[in-house]
Amino acid sequence: TALPISMSEKETKEGNERIVEMDIARGCVQVLNPKSRSGERPKEFTFDAIYDWNSKQMDLYVETFQSIVESVLEGYNGTIFAYGQTGTGKTYTMEGIRNDAEQRGVIPNSFDHIFTHIARSHDQQYLVRASYLEIYLEQVRDLLSKDQKKRLELKERPDTGVYVKDLSSFVTKSVKEIEHVMNVGNQNRSVGRTNMNEHSSRSHAIFIITVECSETGADGENHIRVGKLNLVDLAGSERQSKTGSQGERFQEATKINLSLSALGNVIHALVDGKSSHVPYRDSKLTRLLEDSLGGNAKTVMVATIGPSDYNFEETLTTLRYIDWKWGDQLGKAFGIDMPIGLKR
Repeated sequence: TALPISMSEKETKEGNERIVEMDIARGCVQVLNPKSRSGERPKEFTFDAIYDWNSKQMDLYVETFQSIVESVLEGYNGTIFAYGQTGTGKTYTMEGIRNDAEQRGVIPNSFDHIFTHIARSHDQQYLVRASYLEIYLEQVRDLLSKDQKKRLELKERPDTGVYVKDLSSFVTKSVKEIEHVMNVGNQNRSVGRTNMNEHSSRSHAIFIITVECSETGADGENHIRVGKLNLVDLAGSERQSKTGSQGERFQEATKINLSLSALGNVIHALVDGKSSHVPYRDSKLTRLLEDSLGGNAKTVMVATIGPSDYNFEETLTTLRYIDWKWGDQLGKAFGIDMPIGLKR
């Protein structure tokens, strides 16, 4: 049976109705058009996994993200995207409440996973480095740099591929140290007030964890493997008319939407299998993540939606985006936004 979806206090007070139903066992999300005629069937979408407000953060991590982090520790590249409308729980899903073990999100759980693995390893030496960057109006900024006005360039080398010139990288030896790196970067992110959220992220942010492992092989030689985990917080995907975007905010929204479209086109080309050209160069985001989207890299996207009739268009757009662009060959996780009390 479909489970009820919790709405925020504001939505309830304003008389909004819930239009989303979920069947967790089938991985099915149903969305009813609030303007539909009586008897019209809701639109239905099926995903690898769906989660409602009763879901636990650790269940989400273990079922959907743990294998990505495990593959990074084995020397592969992995990417975790958070996508969806502003105010539907992206930050809660990715970060959660750090000092509450039950409500910690994907990022702190991945930190724990990595350093617990290292602590339990034998005859191996590890080096963990962290970088944090922002893509705002198609310009790249190092969130850990002392000079926050400096814009960085994307470069390419035959041996390493695309990289960000002069991007800071900090060696971290514990969960506490890597959390400090992230906290410093979070204070420098581009945020701005919109009608959708008073403190809305207006940029894509990528936290990059590089894990190097050195061990002696059966041949007596020293072998090094390197894995990279990209934790990507995508900017809000809502329509410009909803955000009240004007002037600078309108320009932000336009760039955000173009970048999200470019990401969708790249992923569609990868899963389609018929495209001879993958348009990585259409945006800074896709070009930077080129080595972590194709090949033997692992990718998952968690998308958040709002259950209210007020958000019908955005909810439908989000579902269609990940349903069409991602197909069946890449992992798709789906998260319903949490009650307002939990999002805080």
